Amino acid sequence: MGLQCGIVGLPNVGKSTLFNCLSNAKAQSANFPFCTIEPNIGVITVPDKRLSKLEELVNPQRVVPTTVEIVDIAGLVKGASKGEGLGNKFLGNIRETDAIIHVLRCFDDENITHVDGSIDPVRDKEVIEMELQMKDLETVEKNLQKNEKVAKTSKNPDAKRLVEVLYKYKESLESGNSARTVELAESEEKVAKELYLLTNKPIMYVCNVDEDAVVAGNKYVEQVREAVKDEGAEILVVGAQTEAEISELETFEERQEFLEDLGLKESGVVKIIHSAYRLLNLETYFTAGEKEVRAWTYPHEAKAPQAAGVIHTDFEKGFIRAEVISYDDFVTLGSEQKCKEVGKMRVEGKEYVVQDGDIMHFRFNV
Repeated sequence: MGLQCGIVGLPNVGKSTLFNCLSNAKAQSANFPFCTIEPNIGVITVPDKRLSKLEELVNPQRVVPTTVEIVDIAGLVKGASKGEGLGNKFLGNIRETDAIIHVLRCFDDENITHVDGSIDPVRDKEVIEMELQMKDLETVEKNLQKNEKVAKTSKNPDAKRLVEVLYKYKESLESGNSARTVELAESEEKVAKELYLLTNKPIMYVCNVDEDAVVAGNKYVEQVREAVKDEGAEILVVGAQTEAEISELETFEERQEFLEDLGLKESGVVKIIHSAYRLLNLETYFTAGEKEVRAWTYPHEAKAPQAAGVIHTDFEKGFIRAEVISYDDFVTLGSEQKCKEVGKMRVEGKEYVVQDGDIMHFRFNV
């Protein structure tokens, strides 16, 4: 798919520690700013209990999970939009991602230096937000200079629509609000996407807490909840250091016992991966046969030919039909053959909108 979530935050908030837990790629982690200079990209397996159930029923030769890409981006400081610190590199890296995971420090520890000298996650959030907004405002103003005259003389409705959208964004950004808060008509959304504004990307906040707060949170988490309550963004409470300790345990049983001792059902890493997948607006369908049971990633509301193209472009070009079994029917009846016998295998055409969990076979001819 090539879609990526970028992990962002001020220096020393726990971004690289979380990235290390998420990915087999090891980002350097140390107690000083700009430890991460080049963005580290981790291709991360998406845990899915449905895949294990299909393996149990089908008994294939191999099982292949789907993945999501996470990028660990260098820490930002005030003035990044003007090129301070690693600002230009940081903002360029964010522009290349499709969604943002914003890590906020929500724990006290005198041994870990904070770049601003004190713990205030809301202030930290606003620092990054303001820098992104300032960069977006610069982008909007450049586009206005380039397109205003064209819109007045052109008969192309898209040119006029673009300028109208730019003015909406300009007003929002100058008021201190991100581009994603601007309500657009469906006809405006296409031209808006082509602007690639940083604050238009979907976002979730990860509150990095100490071990004592991983279940119930703390005062810092509550401050973040209050600050983002009108954004419609997801908030996850995760202990990066706790996750690092969990990742060092050798067996699944040991990790589960550790989680149970903390009062958790699943690790913060699993929560982040699932949330990142949703943030990118992705879903999963399966192929299931004796040789392989495999999870495939496709964009939400994709039609059958587009989903088939995830496997191979020839599948999309020569698409004829899809044979579809719902996951629940497959699990209830226990096999593809039994689903066929009772009429639970459907034949769907080019207009079928794939549903999360569908088990699919594609027929094509090239």
